[in-house]
Amino acid sequence: MADNGPCVIGQQITIRGNLTGNEDLVVEGRIEGTLTLGNHLTIEQTGVVQADVETEDLTVMGELNGDIVAHSSVTINADAKLVGNIRAPRVIIEDGARFKGNIDMDVDLPDSVTPKTR
Repeated sequence: MADNGPCVIGQQITIRGNLTGNEDLVVEGRIEGTLTLGNHLTIEQTGVVQADVETEDLTVMGELNGDIVAHSSVTINADAKLVGNIRAPRVIIEDGARFKGNIDMDVDLPDSVTPKTR
């Protein structure tokens, strides 16, 4: 079967509930609930997601309100707005992005490295 590209949730579509899948997903519309993907999630500038998200990779250009678990990376673009906690090994926040929450990058420091105290 040929690869037809990512699944797209259009600007005039709202989904409420639990959404799961193993394909790339592009959100131009609205999702409310929970979202679990095995691949890449892209929230376009017109996209609004009010959901807890678990995915491989996440790119936010629109709005996201919810906690995130990404197994590879999270990128928050300059025009994005994100409210929620992020847990991912790699997080990129571009200059101009609006973010409120905590970041846990799952980094284990060696025993020889200790935080400096003042």
